[in-house]
Amino acid sequence: MPSQAARSQAAHPPAAPAPAPPATVSAWRPRVPGVVEVFHARFTEYAYPMHVHDAWTLLIVDDGAVRYDLDRHEHGTPHDTVSLLPPHVPHNGAPATADGFRKRVLYLDSSRLGDDLIGAAVDRPDLRDLLLRRRVGQVHAALVRPGDELEAESRLTLVGERLREHLRSREGAAPRRPDPVLARRLRELLDERVTEGLTLVEAGAVLSAHPAHLVRAFSGAYGIAPHQYLMSRRVGRARRLLLDGRSPGAVAADTGFYDQAHLTRHFRRLVGVTPGRYRTTGAAAGG
Repeated sequence: MPSQAARSQAAHPPAAPAPAPPATVSAWRPRVPGVVEVFHARFTEYAYPMHVHDAWTLLIVDDGAVRYDLDRHEHGTPHDTVSLLPPHVPHNGAPATADGFRKRVLYLDSSRLGDDLIGAAVDRPDLRDLLLRRRVGQVHAALVRPGDELEAESRLTLVGERLREHLRSREGAAPRRPDPVLARRLRELLDERVTEGLTLVEAGAVLSAHPAHLVRAFSGAYGIAPHQYLMSRRVGRARRLLLDGRSPGAVAADTGFYDQAHLTRHFRRLVGVTPGRYRTTGAAAGG
């Protein structure tokens, strides 16, 4: 005969754990020189796979923390830091706490930070600088207020100045990143043909190298396979076109994806939401 405790448990089974809150995303392209995109998001369980951007990623985390790998080194983002991830260097990202994280990101082009500073940013991307953290937050506060673009630009100018001070103070100590010639030439080929794409056989003919050697050289130099790099670049272009109001179907055709479903699969994997939802948040934020 079942015990009283067992009967009670059968009558009152333990409550199922509460479902994780859905991801929330807001993205837009402001009228501020040098800002490619503003991206605000909350994720609980979503993890970014390895990918690259062609812009600088300036990141602050308001709740929780993110754990990520950059150039084969693990890093983290407690809420009092500013993280600066350089372009062209693969990274990933995952929640470091059970409650996930809420972040605000600025993607900045080379007019704000030049590619010559990439090496200095690779080893120590997380900056413990309370003044910088406050100034980045002030930029975001201005960016969400329509009509305050000049304030955002002014505050971002001070942020850029302080970031350059941090980076230039370590330039002499920054080790040279490995960038073998063959891997670099393949990356240049992929950059030239983001939309059209190319096969490893075609690349091998241009570079006089066996396809398997190309994959090994590229993956060894950059920590990401050539196809992952190419898809990252395509998704980056798709983000900008979607924020310009283009439909996902048109964007898929214009960025090298086979069809909209192909775009959606890779976009959701790298951004955390579908292209349609991303486009809608951009329209709402920009409207």
